[in-house]
Amino acid sequence: MSSQVAVMADADTVTGFRLGGIKAGYPVSNMEEADKTLKELVKQDFSIIIITEKIGDGIRETIDKFTKTSALPMIIEVPDKSGSIRKESDPMRELIKRVIGVEMVK
Repeated sequence: MSSQVAVMADADTVTGFRLGGIKAGYPVSNMEEADKTLKELVKQDFSIIIITEKIGDGIRETIDKFTKTSALPMIIEVPDKSGSIRKESDPMRELIKRVIGVEMVK
């Protein structure tokens, strides 16, 4: 697997990441499209897939299916243009715990 990065989000967020240098941008407008796109991106040669927190919440089952069976691609959730979502568990903290086996303490 190469070190390619993809972003899947709303059109504005994808545009922002493209301006930041990420060429593989996939704008989605609903959860069905997001679910289908994520499944396709996992089959491709991406090592990191960046998605927004709102999309992550909408397709949590699909994300969990991929992240529980393999460390790559890493699926990283970031806030969108409206800001961060308050969550009970932090997906980034869970990812770090799973990948390096150590729980980060606040």
